Amino acid sequence: MNRSAVLHIPMSQYAFAKAEDVFTIRIRTAKGDLDSCTLFYGDRACMQSPVVFLQTDMKVCWQDEYYDYYETTITPSPKRICYYFKLVKETEWIYYYADAFHSQLPDMVLEDGFVLEGRSEYYQYPYILREEILKEPDWFLHAVVYNIFPDSFANGYRSLDGKGKVYERKDGVRCYSKCGGTIEGIRLNLDYIEGLGFNCIYLNPVFTAGEYHKYDILDYFHIDPCMGTDEEFKRLTEEIHKRGMHIIIDGVFNHCSWYFPYFEDVVKKGKESEYADWFYDLQFPVTRPEKQGEMPNYNCFAYEPKMPKLNTSNPDVQEYFAKVGKYWIEEFHVDGWRLDVANEVDRNFWRTFRKAVKEANPQAVLIGEVWENSECWLRGDTFDSTMNYDFRKHCRDYFAWGKTTAAGFAGAMTDMFLRYPIQISQGQLNLLDSHDVARFLSLCGGDIERWKMAFVCLCMSPGVPSVFYGDEKEIEGVKEDEYRSPMPWEKEETETAEFVKRVIQIRKKYISPTDSWEILVRDEKQNLFVFERQGHHTIRVILHMGEETADVSAYCRDDEVLFALHARDKKLERNGALILYISQ
Repeated sequence: MNRSAVLHIPMSQYAFAKAEDVFTIRIRTAKGDLDSCTLFYGDRACMQSPVVFLQTDMKVCWQDEYYDYYETTITPSPKRICYYFKLVKETEWIYYYADAFHSQLPDMVLEDGFVLEGRSEYYQYPYILREEILKEPDWFLHAVVYNIFPDSFANGYRSLDGKGKVYERKDGVRCYSKCGGTIEGIRLNLDYIEGLGFNCIYLNPVFTAGEYHKYDILDYFHIDPCMGTDEEFKRLTEEIHKRGMHIIIDGVFNHCSWYFPYFEDVVKKGKESEYADWFYDLQFPVTRPEKQGEMPNYNCFAYEPKMPKLNTSNPDVQEYFAKVGKYWIEEFHVDGWRLDVANEVDRNFWRTFRKAVKEANPQAVLIGEVWENSECWLRGDTFDSTMNYDFRKHCRDYFAWGKTTAAGFAGAMTDMFLRYPIQISQGQLNLLDSHDVARFLSLCGGDIERWKMAFVCLCMSPGVPSVFYGDEKEIEGVKEDEYRSPMPWEKEETETAEFVKRVIQIRKKYISPTDSWEILVRDEKQNLFVFERQGHHTIRVILHMGEETADVSAYCRDDEVLFALHARDKKLERNGALILYISQ
């Protein structure tokens, strides 16, 4: 038995409650190492001694390149749980608890009947508190998100004139736009977005700011004048909700504009300013760099002097932005926030912000921009979800660049899915591209068939799919000016748009967010990846990235074909895909 591979972490993604009486437990072992794994569980406050344990066989539900992941779900579960494992390989067996291997249990009955009590040595989950059960807003789990960079989208019905604007405020500070996109332009094209199948819109920043990208915010309580008015934004949110859709806006609270009024006050008054502690690592007197490349004497976002970093550990800063968060929920009825540079912000800031937003609307969603493993941010006290850039990375390596095989892709996806409790993985915001990265089609070398394969995976996998505006019109670009390029409205409806519409239809009709996800085939020789979503319906997805035609008849049977790409007679050519409805 390979004991060095065994891992269990209590009160983590290895042991979590899905409901007050439903509890899931996982344990990792070396791949193919064990013959069996048994879970013994009981009530940690059991009135009897020794504790009365029930047992259940655990199954290998997941595999990656190196490990098996055994899993079982207890229902009904005790509210107070203690548990241990029995691991068996051939004639060898061992108990596993307290992060160690044992030949006997801590509860022992001695010869005279006296019980040596050691129940505290077992793994524990002290109490399933309903307040601590992680749960995404239900509407968000059913969302299919269309991400719009407002300046680049539209300023009329199916049109964008590409003309930037300059608006000078009363204080002399100027606001700029580049391509001329407006709030009204978004509203006029809601039918286009809804027609593709999207039911949620995520807007990059729309608040008053200097630069065209609007990440250097001047006023957190008003729409940028280059984009429109507060009244136009209210009409937009009302129209979105009339259509049964939702809207998420971008919150930029790590930094602000160097002309933000409170920073301006610090520049003028120095240490005497009441806002001197609102910003991070100031050196007095605070001066704005005048030359390109000159370093500021204050901390800022990514060394960009126009964006001074806020001191988010300051309680006054926390209170101010909590009001901002609540204001847009209450006054404009936005349905949630995507939170910029979320992992550079003080945790208590986010706890304060979350409390204010959830008081205004318990169903509002909070999505953190965290590019790496986000486990520490998804414990129920800060964010509901994060932007899943790892999903993009794994799809890039498999579908776009061909760096990994089907087996490698399956292992990477498994590791990604298992890093969180199931309900959190089901609510991750999966994406192929965004305003910060190259268009996925460009990563595919312009090969739209490879992009389509990745898109099928995006829509059929666990998580909430997010699509950057214009992907359906085959926008490419690896540089900022390119991947944020104007929406090509002049381009007629493409076959790719029809493809997007069809795949989204299948997702919305046949897949529920809570459906299980099982990888059936990871064939390295044929580069064939097959997985299933099982719930009220069973949907099987077959993706073939190999160069040679693959016979997939063994996985098709006589099931209904919902979608086919480069498929003939149950054979898939290169970049071929099948989505099957499996008869119950």
